[in-house]
Amino acid sequence: MKLRLKIILIFVAVVFAGQVQAQRIKATARLDSTNILIGDQIKLFLEIDHPKTVDIEFPQVPDSIKGGLIEVLGRSGIDTFEMDDEKFMKQIQAYTITSFDSGHYRIPPYWFKIDMDGNIDSIPSNGVTLNVYSMQIDTTRGPTDIKMPYDAPLTLKEVTPYILGVILIGAIIFFLLYSIKRKKKNQPIFARPAKPKEPAHIVALRELDRIKTEKIWQKGKTKQYYSELTDALREYIEDRFEIRAMEQVTDEIIESFRAQKGIISDKNFANLSQILQLADLVKFAKYTPLPDDDNLSLVNAYFFVNETKKEVVKKPDEKGTGTGEEEKDDNIEEVEIK
Repeated sequence: MKLRLKIILIFVAVVFAGQVQAQRIKATARLDSTNILIGDQIKLFLEIDHPKTVDIEFPQVPDSIKGGLIEVLGRSGIDTFEMDDEKFMKQIQAYTITSFDSGHYRIPPYWFKIDMDGNIDSIPSNGVTLNVYSMQIDTTRGPTDIKMPYDAPLTLKEVTPYILGVILIGAIIFFLLYSIKRKKKNQPIFARPAKPKEPAHIVALRELDRIKTEKIWQKGKTKQYYSELTDALREYIEDRFEIRAMEQVTDEIIESFRAQKGIISDKNFANLSQILQLADLVKFAKYTPLPDDDNLSLVNAYFFVNETKKEVVKKPDEKGTGTGEEEKDDNIEEVEIK
């Protein structure tokens, strides 16, 4: 008798605990609006609150309800939310529904299948009512749309011509403003890229070659000859040594080289001094040099440029035979003046 009594008490306790737990499970159905017009779309929500230890299986909602009077257009996944009580959770699934027949429709309860520690049971939701209304028709106005048509979204293909048109107009305006600005400054609309600067010794040797070819000192233009010769050297000195030789007199140029000891050799210094000082005598003291002096000045100019030009770095050839070392061209052009 005692054993039978214990078994009965245990069974009652288990059943009572299950009923208490079942009372904490709540299934609900709700609509975001109970009144709609024909063709409107609303949401039907099925949700259930239950302990985390209970497994829930949501009801299978068909594609049509009430014999096709209510249509299910779409359904979401099951969303899970934590509740204030950490032992409980809420799960929700949403359905998009609509109706194209006016009337009052009762959506029946839906049954959720629950599994409590192997005990299978089910719990229903509440039923909800959907009221579908038709549009009031004004017979005096004739046929009208139930609902205004939706505007179709714009596609990239449709707006691309407008975007390209705006870009083209902007480019034309920019070009006009740019061309007006260039014309005000007396500049060409399209400027050519600047040519790379030639080495100083290339420019100087080309000018010396011109002077040697023209031989204007033999035509009695001695003063012009020495002016062109010294101008060629001054431009070379300014570009090669960064000495403002074009703005300095002879003494200042000589002093600039003397102040920077070792910048040129004594021989080159003597050649430069000979040319500049003789040129000053011809240009300012009306000195008449000898023919040998004219020839010597041009020869010294060639020697000065060749021996003071910047060192040239030889790049390795494609076969990699180049040494890559810096070498100075020691070949001095021999000048013969007839």
